[in-house]
Amino acid sequence: MAMTSVPPRSPRRRAACGAGILLAVCGTAAPRAADLNAQLPRAAPTFAMVDPATWIVTLSGSIQAVPRYPGASDYTAVGYPSIDIRRVGEPRRFSTPDDGFSLALYDDQTFRLGPTARFVPGRYYGDDRRHLFGFRDARFAVEPGLFVEFYPVSFIRTRAEIRQGVYGHHGTVGSLAADYLVPTEKFLFSVGPRFNIGDASFARKYFGVSPAEAALNGRVTPYDPDSFYSAGVLGAVTYTQSETWAYTAYAGYTRILGASGDSPLVRRPFGDPNQFQFGLRVDYAFRMPALF
Repeated sequence: MAMTSVPPRSPRRRAACGAGILLAVCGTAAPRAADLNAQLPRAAPTFAMVDPATWIVTLSGSIQAVPRYPGASDYTAVGYPSIDIRRVGEPRRFSTPDDGFSLALYDDQTFRLGPTARFVPGRYYGDDRRHLFGFRDARFAVEPGLFVEFYPVSFIRTRAEIRQGVYGHHGTVGSLAADYLVPTEKFLFSVGPRFNIGDASFARKYFGVSPAEAALNGRVTPYDPDSFYSAGVLGAVTYTQSETWAYTAYAGYTRILGASGDSPLVRRPFGDPNQFQFGLRVDYAFRMPALF
């Protein structure tokens, strides 16, 4: 059988075929690139281009002015450190100063879940010898529990915590929060409502007055609150100077309500149902090889 030879393609024909393939590839890639740009409106930081076997460790130092104890009318300065570890390419999660210390065991773009813990400052006779005479000390409390976060849309974070006192008090407490986020190139603004609840055990520990305490103090009557709740708002602004340094300023207001808000311990001259907090946080980030 005779074989028909195929004439070689001319350079002009090869160029035309190459141009057609190039146009087809570009036509397919263009909408994909547009979709990617829609998801990432800003250029990825340099950290995102590092080997994924690298961690970004963020060390934070915070100082804030808070009521000396729940319901107090005077304030004290409190400082504390914190740490955040994430793999390169993973964005740092938004958090607020009133979040508990948390570890996410499940974490995706819209949902987080894991253990959390908070510390509640104690009320001691030495805090106000004049007004707290006769009252038993309410030791600082440790409250471990669980948290869950949900982002219904990218610019709204909701968070709930349920905690159990294991030291200082043995009540059950919870908190609900929502934050509206407004990011810019260098700043992140956030503001949102807060709601806190507690059972009778928690309320009696910090806002109750026993008959013996009332008799010794002589300026208050016995009081037995059956619940605790408060409502307020928190706002913050974060300035990101670079991939290494960031600074956050925040302020919040909470009003103690209900049975605990009627306690004589949150009325002048013993205390105040209006509770404020102000603070500053400095973040320092660096890279290190991932340990696991």
